[in-house]
Amino acid sequence: MYGFEALTFNIHGGYLEAIVRGHRSGLLTAADYNNLCQCETLDDIKMHLSATEYGPYLQNEPSPLHTTTIVEKCTLKLVDEYKHMLCQATEPLSTFLEYITYGHMIDNVVLIVTGTLHERDVQELLEKCHPLGMFDSIATLAVAQNMHELYRLVLVDTPLAPYFSECITSEDLDDMNIEIMRNTLYKAYLEDFYKFCQKPGGATAEIMSDLLAFEADRRAVNITINSIGTELTRDDRRKLYSNFGLLYPYGHEELAACEDIDQCVCHYLFQAKEICRSPSASPSVIGSYAIPWEMLMSWHS
Repeated sequence: MYGFEALTFNIHGGYLEAIVRGHRSGLLTAADYNNLCQCETLDDIKMHLSATEYGPYLQNEPSPLHTTTIVEKCTLKLVDEYKHMLCQATEPLSTFLEYITYGHMIDNVVLIVTGTLHERDVQELLEKCHPLGMFDSIATLAVAQNMHELYRLVLVDTPLAPYFSECITSEDLDDMNIEIMRNTLYKAYLEDFYKFCQKPGGATAEIMSDLLAFEADRRAVNITINSIGTELTRDDRRKLYSNFGLLYPYGHEELAACEDIDQCVCHYLFQAKEICRSPSASPSVIGSYAIPWEMLMSWHS
């Protein structure tokens, strides 16, 4: 099938491809960023953005502006464009677009539960949630005292429900258990998204495999660094790594054995160098791993 997608592509995807190409032409250019670098006030930023596609979202905002207002309005533009595409999409693209929001849902759940644990106001927490990760019962997360209640009272009717099977325990929600829950959910989500992207094959499988593999590897490194000096054992750490990616499985074994940040960096530098030098490495893979490798090399030296 690979190579013949264009024969029937326009039936379902032609309009949305045109929309995406239009969005691409609306991205800020190098000249736009140079102008933004010259701005001295937030009102100057608003003036420069008024000539771009962000202009309509900022034109009615009164002075003085706040940074949170600019971020909120720019994010609103992204959300509006996403919702328009989702309304026009057919299967399997509509499911693919929904998968994109699951990561934001996980982050929002963790934000609400963590904030409630530290006695933050729920309304304040809701304002900080990402719009793409909102769902109807998110405000009731504050009543959950453990993962059983979190699942039974709130998440059973959300797309995250299947991912909770591996992290439901009777333990109370504290900072450590919440982070374990976040990483367990992300592991299940990334593995599910990866399997979904393999089904259509073709360009979707080729491109998304590289992107999701990099995300899985990035999270494995982050989990390793953040778990150093905590109660997590090697086995606990290994269970949080996704079962795919270019570091899987041998790189995961080495990361799980790391006892300090220097060891973690050295293992990643070696793995990233080998990945980039591989004859079978695609340009997207080399681009994904070369930049973090160079940054870590400069930091480690």
